[in-house]
Amino acid sequence: MAAAGAVKEWARHWQYAELPDLDLLRARYVRHTFPRHSHEGYVLGSVTRGIEDVGLPDGTVHAGPGSVVMINPEVPHTARAGVPDGWVYATLYPSARVVNDIAADLTSLRGTVGFARTNVVDPQAARLIAEVHRAAEEGNALAADSVLRVLVARLLDSHGTVLPSRVPRAAGSRDAARARAVLEERMERPPTLEALASELGTSPFALLRAFRKQYGMPPHTWLTDARVRRARRMLDEGTAPAEAATAVGFTDQPHLNRHFTRIVGVPPGAYRRERAGTYKTGPGPPP
Repeated sequence: MAAAGAVKEWARHWQYAELPDLDLLRARYVRHTFPRHSHEGYVLGSVTRGIEDVGLPDGTVHAGPGSVVMINPEVPHTARAGVPDGWVYATLYPSARVVNDIAADLTSLRGTVGFARTNVVDPQAARLIAEVHRAAEEGNALAADSVLRVLVARLLDSHGTVLPSRVPRAAGSRDAARARAVLEERMERPPTLEALASELGTSPFALLRAFRKQYGMPPHTWLTDARVRRARRMLDEGTAPAEAATAVGFTDQPHLNRHFTRIVGVPPGAYRRERAGTYKTGPGPPP
């Protein structure tokens, strides 16, 4: 039995079939914490109650109602409750293609675009994020697509920038990129740090330092994040969680469950059911 007065957490992480390049998450978290991770696409989040503390490379932002958090692709970050009662929020995860197409169509920005700020107070944009969720949950594809474009254009117009190239130039950066390629290729059976450094002709400490500088996290943390990403793609394709777990290098399904839930915010079984279309539309979790 739950303790008296305990606050119940809930979350729905899903994809609206009519907008396949957009993931949606609505949740209330109290005890849940997101470890350091990153996303291939963008993160646009709006807190409706409580405070979310988002740990970014340049510090922690405290996001409350009326604010919008904008995180660019591959930027490592963490998240946790900033107050004892946790936080309630709605988040959109548009792909790089969606954001860059909107930028090319509606702004003067060219190249790979991003956001120059990570947290702004913009109640109107926060409402637009909620409206995208509402339209998707109601099955209104026209409204969801239209409001998403208005939202992204608004944020790009006020905070958009062209992201710098991440081509590695220094020797340490090149070693980090080579190490990442090795870990991606041998995800199921990765080498030790010492073996990896020896293979690349460097020292374990130098490689650890270079990797952290290039990707914002040490190799083992990056590998866990990459395994969860690949497991997500497999679940999207209908693979069973147990099969996905072993395919990406986790020892078993409980191992996948633990890391997947921490990083994605929902268990892999719930994630897969949403992707399978069990809940195409509907009200979702409590408002």
